Amino acid sequence: MDRLGDMRLFVEAATAGSLSAAGRKLGLSPAAASARLIKLEKALRTRLFERTTRQLRVTDEGRMYLQHCRVALQAIDDAEAALQAGQNVVRGKVRISATSNFGRSLLRGWLDEFSALHPDVRFALTLSDSVSNLLLEEIDLAIRFGAPPESGLAARALAPNRRVLCASPDYLAKHGVPKTPADLVGHDFVVVVTANGPLNELSFVRGDERYAYTIPLADAWETNDGALLREWALAGHGIAHKSIWDIAADVRAGTLRMVLPDWCTHEAAVHALFHANRYMAPRVRVLLDFLVGRFEKTTEELLGDLAYPPDRRPRRQELPPEL
Repeated sequence: MDRLGDMRLFVEAATAGSLSAAGRKLGLSPAAASARLIKLEKALRTRLFERTTRQLRVTDEGRMYLQHCRVALQAIDDAEAALQAGQNVVRGKVRISATSNFGRSLLRGWLDEFSALHPDVRFALTLSDSVSNLLLEEIDLAIRFGAPPESGLAARALAPNRRVLCASPDYLAKHGVPKTPADLVGHDFVVVVTANGPLNELSFVRGDERYAYTIPLADAWETNDGALLREWALAGHGIAHKSIWDIAADVRAGTLRMVLPDWCTHEAAVHALFHANRYMAPRVRVLLDFLVGRFEKTTEELLGDLAYPPDRRPRRQELPPEL
């Protein structure tokens, strides 16, 4: 129990950036808090903080320990809450990672719906279009559009997804509508740039046909934010390569048009990623089930036939002619 108390003190100090503030929260004097932290560092044989007169900075070793402490303490809190209530209690904070466009357009509303059902749940939502190292981050659940990374993460497929080229009607009226991938030469583009580099390599597939095209970056508009990329496409700055989830509503409204819709450039399902060997709290399990239902419903209502390339759309069963 002493070690758990020391871990709570360490987590609170790292969160507040102040050992005295953490001590006050836990009912400890500054001297007692300092003594307990020193005892913990001696037991671990490592420094958890770099101390100066003005700030408390977590060391690299401290950051690694902090991640595990938070998981362990949260698991204990969840277990105690479940015992006290006699059931799995859906409460606490869920840390989610999602792409910027999806997070703002759909996920935000879904989390509001979930919160209405489970008012004791809080969210920490990180929006990023980069493929983050989720193993090192304090993330309970990540929503990623594409194949899951090769890592120690578990993945659950949520919905079909494909990336398509799109542009505003005004842009296409001014610059022409490409009929084949070769017609893309000379067109303007807006491109997402991630931590791994720009996403400017396109590989087109249509039946047995293949075509590779590299978007020249010299004249392209570049951003690391997928939501801004969509806005630039809507503004007519060029052709964008977007997930169908991000632009389906725009296509339905006529504010964006798909370019080369018969060609497939990238098709990989939406996945929920989570730590395979980490305790999954009731709030995370319930949220994951909720998102599965929301994706299923929205795939049908929002995407419809847009969810698949024309040659792969499920055939609708035809009714027999009336007699």
